[in-house]
Amino acid sequence: MSEVAIKVSVTDDHPLVISGLQTMLARHAHIQLVGAYGNGVELLRGLETEVPDVLLLDIQMPDKTGDSLAPLLRKKYPDLKIIVLTNFDSTLYANNMMKLGVHGYVLKSAAEQVIIDAIEVVYNGGTFVEDLMKRKMDLLQDKVSKAVFAKVSLTPREKDILEHIANGDTNQEIADRLFLSVRTVENYRLNIQLKLGAKNTAILIKIALQMGFLDK
Repeated sequence: MSEVAIKVSVTDDHPLVISGLQTMLARHAHIQLVGAYGNGVELLRGLETEVPDVLLLDIQMPDKTGDSLAPLLRKKYPDLKIIVLTNFDSTLYANNMMKLGVHGYVLKSAAEQVIIDAIEVVYNGGTFVEDLMKRKMDLLQDKVSKAVFAKVSLTPREKDILEHIANGDTNQEIADRLFLSVRTVENYRLNIQLKLGAKNTAILIKIALQMGFLDK
């Protein structure tokens, strides 16, 4: 039984890039190129006739940008898998495109096998970001998280109550030890959870440890 071919279309405003992709994809029998478009308008027109499994999408075209096309394509063709193929190595832009629902982000400088791997991974339901971009995006996320953590502060009373929560004390026990009403303790507890973005006690303690509000 023959292997089902992955139908792929490409969109790029540089003819040499499209030609190179056509030559590359032709070397892989399990991939079938079903469309090649020079701009966003051509792409939208072409998709009305042939919707591929995977779309390789340039994001810096003169008529329509990737961040304007991606939401439109995701809404109109929910089964279409989109891989951004670009020279634009901005982690902020890559992160934004992934949030818009694309399934992969690959630089045009990537090796042929990386592009083929990306096509196969997203076709099978996964997401793909090549290693260099993935490392840069992880570093960016780490910086953002630390910046958010740095803005969060707890009052001395909130820190006291947090320590009692971490020790497993009930609201009544905390109230008795700190000479507060149970309702006041409940309010403090809710406010601490809101500040730290925690849905329950287990997550609260985990986040508090990460942010340095509790000793490990």
